[in-house]
Amino acid sequence: MMSGSTRRVELVLKNRFLSYLIWQSIHSSLIFISLLSFFTSPHYPFLSFLLFLPSHLLFSATLSFIASPHPRPRFTLSLLFATVSAFSAALSLSAAAPAAHTLPGVSRLGFRGFLVGSLFGAHYVFKRRWVLHFPIIQRPPFFSFKMGVPSAARRALKLSVVASIFSGILLELLPHPFNYSVAATGRFFTEQITSFAATFAIFFSWELTHHLHWVLHTKRFIFAPPKGSAVAETNPSEHLLSALEESNPTSLLLYLAYLDLFMVCENNVDTWRRAGFFEETSETYKRVIVVCLKPLEHLATKLGEGLGNPVDKATQLSNQLLSPTDARPDLKHIEELHNFQLYAWCSRTAASLTACSRKDDKFGVAQLSGSNAAVVSTLLSCLLAVENFMGKKTNLQSPNQLLGPAGIKWATVNSGRVDVAAGKRSGPVNSKAYAIADVLKISIYQIVSAFHDEMLAGAKASLLEKDWVTNGKPLFGTREMLIQKLCLFLDFRAT
Repeated sequence: MMSGSTRRVELVLKNRFLSYLIWQSIHSSLIFISLLSFFTSPHYPFLSFLLFLPSHLLFSATLSFIASPHPRPRFTLSLLFATVSAFSAALSLSAAAPAAHTLPGVSRLGFRGFLVGSLFGAHYVFKRRWVLHFPIIQRPPFFSFKMGVPSAARRALKLSVVASIFSGILLELLPHPFNYSVAATGRFFTEQITSFAATFAIFFSWELTHHLHWVLHTKRFIFAPPKGSAVAETNPSEHLLSALEESNPTSLLLYLAYLDLFMVCENNVDTWRRAGFFEETSETYKRVIVVCLKPLEHLATKLGEGLGNPVDKATQLSNQLLSPTDARPDLKHIEELHNFQLYAWCSRTAASLTACSRKDDKFGVAQLSGSNAAVVSTLLSCLLAVENFMGKKTNLQSPNQLLGPAGIKWATVNSGRVDVAAGKRSGPVNSKAYAIADVLKISIYQIVSAFHDEMLAGAKASLLEKDWVTNGKPLFGTREMLIQKLCLFLDFRAT
């Protein structure tokens, strides 16, 4: 069952959705009125408006329905959006274009609108624009919306040009009962101009709708009771932890909760909330670390399934990570890399909390609960898995081959077979892998920098692995690999 705090947040999301529909109706109405002011208005402007506005509301509701911060592809919803876009454009173009004075003209414009709407929907889905990317800097909604208006106009103009040419050609090639006679040349060119203007107005309204939805639904929500209240004094983290533990893994609510947690741990804001994580019983801190490591553990496990985990094959393969050509991941495993935003939040949050625990943890709950070792082990395992996906492998060296305190040798595989695999993994997927690897390295270095003296002392006393690496089976690689990789970070030679 959902807690009262989770239901309260979902109510806030519903209010955001209603605000989104209201503001969308306002800018759609303004665009419709502006379009009528430049051209001869239709015979029935009020009826045209009653067609134009509901069609845009249908488009807006469908866009909000398919939008998600989770990048997992959804074929059925994508097909639904493309279909709704086609029918919405058909209604909008028939209502907005001033050339639609007769039934054949309305039908022809409706058919043309169906074509341009299909093109817009296909482009929207193909570019994965339904994925909600959270902004780096949180600005007030008005300024965020205002900053996106020029780019929305440019994109609408480009799409309008392509869609007008595309629909014009198809109208002449496809068989339909709405063709003009050869003598109606002037009418033909008039329709091209008016259709282009109406198409631009529709696409501009849709682009503004997309941007408005992004602004309102990626705005940070603070999962905390009012400061100074009784709940804030006794249990300030329960609202946030309830949302993190009870929300659907692909829901917007979960991502907003992770964003709030990241802002609290990474920045010097709401320090009273971060201090509440280090309460004496250590239960709150352990719950926070568990929700941070869960997505990273999922990533390491999935990549291990797709690429092959060398834990059970170390003897046969001389303790080397498999090359990417030995076990190629399928599309399901590659799709995991697209969830970069969540992995970045989780790794940075876990690292920031661990680093802050050196000074803020008065009761020593981070070390005594084993959370420090769990964080470092998970980050190292995840890094090994991602780097193995990128084409790197590691050789565990014998004692007489150790290279300084690290004792590990990293190299990019340069055989012909690996080059083929690397070529297949180039592009956006490989760039995501490099981005995730960079975030993981930064996170590990943040912990190492905070505890550098303690780690060096532990390494000299042969206690490094006891304090910073878990005893169990790693998510990816072997325990020896994790220890040597940590030594490489401790020597500031991990690249």
